[in-house]
Amino acid sequence: MPEAALLGLALAAYGSAGLAAWRRLAVATLPLVALGLLLHTGALGWRWAALGHGPFTTMHEILSSSLWSLALVAACAAAVSREVRAALPAALPVLGLLAAWLLLADAAPGHLPATYATPLLYLHALVGKLYLGLLLVAVALALHAWRQADEARCDELAHRFAAFAFVADSLMLIVGAVWAQDAWGRFWAWDPLESWAFVSWLALAATLHARAMLRPAPRGQALALGGCFALAFLTFFGVPFVSTAPHQGAL
Repeated sequence: MPEAALLGLALAAYGSAGLAAWRRLAVATLPLVALGLLLHTGALGWRWAALGHGPFTTMHEILSSSLWSLALVAACAAAVSREVRAALPAALPVLGLLAAWLLLADAAPGHLPATYATPLLYLHALVGKLYLGLLLVAVALALHAWRQADEARCDELAHRFAAFAFVADSLMLIVGAVWAQDAWGRFWAWDPLESWAFVSWLALAATLHARAMLRPAPRGQALALGGCFALAFLTFFGVPFVSTAPHQGAL
């Protein structure tokens, strides 16, 4: 199947990028991620055309589209920023985790619920994936600043990427509330996904406030942003283990 072949080649390219980063072959890391993205885009597009809906309904599709979006945000940021290129290896383990998880996920097609037949789904998914991608870049920069104590520029860029991630996170919550009102007749119900999303938002808000007011050392900033990303990761990918659907309320 062309989709499976393209996805397999994409994962191989991502894996090669990780190997290049580990061997400190920085010149090859970004091109290999870009190659993986090109192949991965083809796999997602083939599946979308075959099924008639976007990659939103099964764990396989959620993992695949999230891996693609995280790699895209990181690659775009690295293409325009020397500091992000230097910090890119710190983001690759997260991509590797998603890729390994994706290999274990069932690739069978899923059912598109009636509540997903709205443009709000695409906007909600767009800003949500942008939020997670920007936060991953912020964490990578913060870790790089921690390792390189004189990298004040990386520390400042980490804060800026985290601030942009906060904007995207806020938009995700707003669009999600509007979508919930249209689909289920309520803006907010404090279900597990909504509660975790709100906690993640509060954690990032507190981290940004502490950075502006207390000016923590790079190590403190890296730990705080890493904690925010861990919360966000659990919010995005922990729900399938406590719910009967990848997205609470999908059925």
